Amino acid sequence: MRSPLNDRITEIQPSGIRKFFDIVSEMEDAISLGVGEPDFDTPWHVREEGIHSLEMGRTFYTSNAGLKELRVEISNYVNRRFGVSYDPLSECMVTVGGSEAIDLAMRCMLNPGDEVLIPQPSYVSYTPCAIMAGGVPVPIELEEKDEFRLTPEKLLEKITPKTKLLVLPFPNNPTGAIMEKEDLEKLVPIIEEHDLYVLSDEIYAELTYKGEMHSIIEFPSMRDRTVYINGFSKAYAMTGWRLGYCCAPKPILRQILKLHQFAIMCAPTTSQYAAVEALKNGDEDIARMREAYDQRRRFLVTRLRDMGMDCFEPYGAFYVFPSIKRFGMSSEEFANRLLQEEKVAIVPGTAFGDCGEGFMRISYAYSIDDLKKALDRIEAFVRNFRR
Repeated sequence: MRSPLNDRITEIQPSGIRKFFDIVSEMEDAISLGVGEPDFDTPWHVREEGIHSLEMGRTFYTSNAGLKELRVEISNYVNRRFGVSYDPLSECMVTVGGSEAIDLAMRCMLNPGDEVLIPQPSYVSYTPCAIMAGGVPVPIELEEKDEFRLTPEKLLEKITPKTKLLVLPFPNNPTGAIMEKEDLEKLVPIIEEHDLYVLSDEIYAELTYKGEMHSIIEFPSMRDRTVYINGFSKAYAMTGWRLGYCCAPKPILRQILKLHQFAIMCAPTTSQYAAVEALKNGDEDIARMREAYDQRRRFLVTRLRDMGMDCFEPYGAFYVFPSIKRFGMSSEEFANRLLQEEKVAIVPGTAFGDCGEGFMRISYAYSIDDLKKALDRIEAFVRNFRR
């Protein structure tokens, strides 16, 4: 009997993140610092709007692109945040999380054999999405000495005549790295010269702790070369609502919408009504959560350094990415031993690309009390190992 499966899909490896948490879920007294999910509840006024939409019987399909009111608010948000205008009717679209937008954008933009430049370490979905779209993922290995920023030199090294798309995953998961305006500015002439397109995943845009967040779309020549992706999961603590969006030039968005229409129909209606409220009145919620994350970030970096671990200071998202190279273990071995010996789950850096070897991802989307308890266990593990 011939295989019923697609070879391209079966060759893709499962996420390197999940297996540790499957173990943790069955391990008594274990602490997980691995899940990339806010520990805050969705703000009450946002939940209330979702509840109200249900009470009013708003349970039908929206348009494929999403509620017009929500697309208007998305357009307003991007404009006030970055000074860039998108037509809400033809250049903005609501998706089922930012992840759907990444998948759709790659499937609509890539032809078989087109190369996709993916700075790594980075979010686990970019490489599989590129492969599923028929593209060829080409990792750009970022380095700690550059604070895991994408430099012009690193970009130029990987460009070939087949290169079509550059992924910009900043603020970055797992490193917490950011790109400042001058960093992005140096990339613009290279992108133009080599006629590249950009997929800018800015899901952590509101969680930055050093000056203002800047986007590649702020540069006039980049707007029509870029698919801008964002969502509500991280900034508004709305992971379970499954809502994201993308903004793109009309010719690109038209094709993304067509694929979304056939595959999904529309994003969840209740979530869309809640998201309108989030964009209209959620700035104070973001500020409150960001302040708490920043406190945890500084605490975590200080504790890790105090116990002798090398850790550059991350200025975005809610992760730190300490080096464990001095311990003579692989990232996988370090994570497994820490879980078995101290019952703390963190993620091996290799889950985010081969160049993540020698590093671990630790999330600080947890309470200070949980972080203190987990770090005490990590310190005991490190101290015992050194003996």
